[in-house]
Amino acid sequence: MDLRSFYPNTRPAAILDADTLWRVRVVVTDDAVEIRLAWWQKILGLMRDVVVARRDVGEVSVVDDPIAVALGSGIKVGLRLPWLYYVARTIRLDEAFLVRRGVPAVSFTVNDGRPLQRVLVSTPHAAELAEQLRAA
Repeated sequence: MDLRSFYPNTRPAAILDADTLWRVRVVVTDDAVEIRLAWWQKILGLMRDVVVARRDVGEVSVVDDPIAVALGSGIKVGLRLPWLYYVARTIRLDEAFLVRRGVPAVSFTVNDGRPLQRVLVSTPHAAELAEQLRAA
């Protein structure tokens, strides 16, 4: 959907794409994997940005239906729109879900001794991201 048709007098840079509004940003550097949330995702999801050192990333896999995984993981705290969207963590804080329906996700374990042990994040480029994380 092109939002310019609803806002004809608005400059293109000021228009928010609905897809961008729901997406989290995943940034991979030589040293870390950063999952950056929008301010509203942080507030409603009761979460901060997730930063994991590359050396602490363990098993990596692609999940085609991340919503089903999130639904089956137990009680969660944060933004939950069942069968649609999750920015949430489990009560034990050992799993983080940043997923949405229809978008594949990358799942990776965290091996640094903190409570967070697994991250599941939706991205249209899940296969490429998984390969990049495995190459570390």
